[in-house]
Amino acid sequence: MEAENIKPWLFRVQPYQGESLSHFLGRFRQANDLTPTGLGKAAGLGGAIARWEKFRFNPPLSQQQLEALAVVVGVDVDRLVQTLPPAGVGMKMEPIRLCAACYIKSPCHKIEWQLKVMQGCDRHKLSLLSECPNCGARFKFPALWVDGWCQRCFMTFADMATHQKYY
Repeated sequence: MEAENIKPWLFRVQPYQGESLSHFLGRFRQANDLTPTGLGKAAGLGGAIARWEKFRFNPPLSQQQLEALAVVVGVDVDRLVQTLPPAGVGMKMEPIRLCAACYIKSPCHKIEWQLKVMQGCDRHKLSLLSECPNCGARFKFPALWVDGWCQRCFMTFADMATHQKYY
């Protein structure tokens, strides 16, 4: 058998309910030991993966881009659309925000936390965190959230819940 006829296989990762595209792509890449460039090449999307992981959706993802990504990650296009901000809703690229109380129940970054209209978590009535309450480090982009902790002091996101204030 010739090497060019061997198709690579990838581990499948399903998006969590409400998960952001950035976090999903990071989990998919981690499961498959891929870089943003490697995933971009596999999907024929070039550097788009690195942009999307940083919430840079201008220009918006096209149907063709979504279909190409869907083929590689093995997730339906409609499901991928759910990881994006709703059309016409403003979004904050930075700072990255987190409801640690939500993260305890569903360990993923929620796209709703980055929406401009979100001032806090509607479920828990808590303000969103934009930095580690222990060391003050800003959160990295969700694609880099490997273990659910601050990348500077290693305080877990779950432990940060006690530092959130009611709004």
